[in-house]
Amino acid sequence: MTAISSEFKVPKRQLGPNGPEVPVYALGSWNIWDRMTRDEAIALIDRAQKVDCAFFDVAYYNMGPHAEQSRTDILFGEAIKASGLKRSDFLVCGKLWLWEYPKLNFKEQIEISLERAQLDKFEMVVVGDYFAENPHMENLTAEVNKLIDAGLIDHWGINNWIYKDTRTALDFAKANDLVPPTFAQLKYSVVRRTMTEGKHYGPLFEQGELALQASDCLEGGILAGKTPNRKIGADVGDIRQKIYDAVPELEKIAKEFDASLVQVALAFCLAHPATANVLFGASKLSQFEDNLGAIELAQKAGPLIRERLDHLWLDQHVPEQGGF
Repeated sequence: MTAISSEFKVPKRQLGPNGPEVPVYALGSWNIWDRMTRDEAIALIDRAQKVDCAFFDVAYYNMGPHAEQSRTDILFGEAIKASGLKRSDFLVCGKLWLWEYPKLNFKEQIEISLERAQLDKFEMVVVGDYFAENPHMENLTAEVNKLIDAGLIDHWGINNWIYKDTRTALDFAKANDLVPPTFAQLKYSVVRRTMTEGKHYGPLFEQGELALQASDCLEGGILAGKTPNRKIGADVGDIRQKIYDAVPELEKIAKEFDASLVQVALAFCLAHPATANVLFGASKLSQFEDNLGAIELAQKAGPLIRERLDHLWLDQHVPEQGGF
């Protein structure tokens, strides 16, 4: 298994055009802070800060398919406060949901989220996905910019939007001298690649209009060799059983690189040229340490790893433009 040195620091990449420099890793996931004790959370936050990786993704899961009334954001706020970190020592990415938008407008959502997490602002937010009727993207872009003008956020990105809606937001922002989305948080992994590498989003990344924040990189733990007994991300393309079936092959290839399953899976994502950041959920310090080893692995053997894993692309039949 790839280990890191005692002097190791997580490198930074720019999160899209005019976006901030961020660590290549962000810690977050569905209800991740619910799955550890206060002391474990503080230890994880402290370790992240020591390796220059104090970048956290936090959301209030309270509507649509996420109507779980989770306390994960509250627990994060309590842990970050107890850790003693100064506000300037860490970055936080929040979420805006579209399930009840515009009935519940963005300013109301952001104020509730900030209060729950005991924060003054989010450095960035991701505007969430949608299943059915899409909102008016021009109005949405203008409303996000009002949050920027109010000092509540600095930057924004999109989450698994259908390509045409992302294109609309980019073009409207440019035409009206507004801040456009700078990154796309997409499901991206060894097994799910079509949306990120397809003919729609692929050129956006190649031309530098957006950066990629890779999410669901471990398929809720399946690509770590686990069988999750909790809610995990949507199974776009109905390939989950094929993913389970692919784990032994992934494990065999990991052994070729003297690495863990997780390290090879994350190195694959890190080695994509568009990747600015990889988002994962680590609920144990040991998991975070294992994940750190993927960074050096990607630096040493990223292209070769991607070549060896090419045959595990399992979602080639899903729409390249996105959608559920």
